[in-house]
Amino acid sequence: MASLSDTADSKRRDSDSAASQDSQTAAEFINSQLQLEADAREALPYKFDTCTKQLGPLRQDLFACITCNPPPANPSDPYTPAGVCYSCSVACHGEHTLVELFYKRNFVCDCGSTRLPSTAPCTLRINSETGQKGGVVNEPCEEKNEYNQNFQNRFCGCECDYDADSQKGVMYQCLGLGAAKDGGCGEDWYHTTCVVGLDPSWHDEAMKKKAASAESTAVNGQEPTTTPAEADGNAIDVEDGMPTPPGFPHSDDFAGFICYKCVEANPWIKAYAGTDGFLPPVFKRSAAPSPQAKSEEKDDEKEAVKTTIAPVAPSQKRKAEDDGTDGDVEAKRARGDNDEDSKPKSTTTTEPNSNGDGAANPSTKDQPPSCKISHLPSPPTEPFSLFFKDDFRASFCRCPACFPHLAIHPQLLDEEESYEQSLSHSSAASDAAGSTLGSRAGSLLDRGERALSTMDRVKAIEGVMAFNHLKEKLTPFFREFAESGRVISAEDIKAHFAKMRGDEGPAGKEEGEKAGGGEEDKRREQGGY
Repeated sequence: MASLSDTADSKRRDSDSAASQDSQTAAEFINSQLQLEADAREALPYKFDTCTKQLGPLRQDLFACITCNPPPANPSDPYTPAGVCYSCSVACHGEHTLVELFYKRNFVCDCGSTRLPSTAPCTLRINSETGQKGGVVNEPCEEKNEYNQNFQNRFCGCECDYDADSQKGVMYQCLGLGAAKDGGCGEDWYHTTCVVGLDPSWHDEAMKKKAASAESTAVNGQEPTTTPAEADGNAIDVEDGMPTPPGFPHSDDFAGFICYKCVEANPWIKAYAGTDGFLPPVFKRSAAPSPQAKSEEKDDEKEAVKTTIAPVAPSQKRKAEDDGTDGDVEAKRARGDNDEDSKPKSTTTTEPNSNGDGAANPSTKDQPPSCKISHLPSPPTEPFSLFFKDDFRASFCRCPACFPHLAIHPQLLDEEESYEQSLSHSSAASDAAGSTLGSRAGSLLDRGERALSTMDRVKAIEGVMAFNHLKEKLTPFFREFAESGRVISAEDIKAHFAKMRGDEGPAGKEEGEKAGGGEEDKRREQGGY
């Protein structure tokens, strides 16, 4: 039968084992703090001390505050959307529920305006009434800001609420050719499945089929085989671990896309589908053309071979890229990049007269520049999305009839510049060191060491002496646990410091009065004189 001493020893060992699991060394604590700081720098790498409102309209990273402006349960109910810049999302709404909208063009920060409640003032701008920084509320909002469903945390044509933890598949942002009120999408984000007319749950079904196929292959002991695309277009293409829905282009084949909403709002751009710089139209399944329409479209394409810009079938595009025979493509790009060369030059033709002497015909006159798309076949009438390549801007026709369409959408003429906050000092120091965790650059520990090196020499020496004095007091305490093999718990440390302060026992109280209460005694005596 176990004695009481054995039971006590067993309980003490269990207690020490539990304490050892919860304990950590100084090195482990420092590394954990470095990891937390590295995570913070990765999540918030930029400075957040300046609001962008004073810079005017910008293409910038925006956030919608759901805490300040909760969206209504019914999308048709009245709602006042608002967007805040990166700095205000951290400094003014850091404890709120935010939805990152990513980049949107020509937007002025709404923080501190009438679009947000006065309970959430802008803390970064100067208050015109007080002249002090912060407390900015009810300022006039920017009337030219455009809003879409993203500001209510709704995205895509399926109008889903975005949840990063449960979101499946990949989403792409439309280039945006018009605001939502004008029939466009306002730079909305789309699921790959919704672009081709499939339900967003298609990814789950595709992954189940893939898992079942892999399991069947493992049971049969056969090597996995690659099957060609089925005639009905239901083949599953896996890209970056996620299946690509049938009909959606591979990510390497395009640089961006214009959604079916924006294409319908700007029907003139349909003519460029399948031309140089653009992929063939990507239809939604509900809007895909009939086989007869496809046959007629192929006949039109054959007739369009003689035009300036001829539609190219997808197989021919892939063949040209794979074989490297891109001489014609490069020539088109060169002409597109040089506006002077891409425009047909005015020429005066000389025709022989009836006498055959080669004299100039007086009726000949300069011809105006011809349109590059006037001889292309009629585009499909069904709604479709238009995917483009990196050099798509060089393919647009800039004749007098077509250029006005481009002028109202500057993003079609030149690549846009996006505003980004400058990196914070800690992130910049970490990047310069070449590591976020492996280097202590910018950490609190490193800052403390630098602060100690810049202190007044007398104060620094006094601090080191105080540290050595504390070390002398703690060494016997640590030695006791080292010799017994026990783990130091938080209670042990608290009890030891209480003993050092003289907080325990009558004797400790007397010592505490002599040591810790000396200053108070002196003050009372001085007051009695």
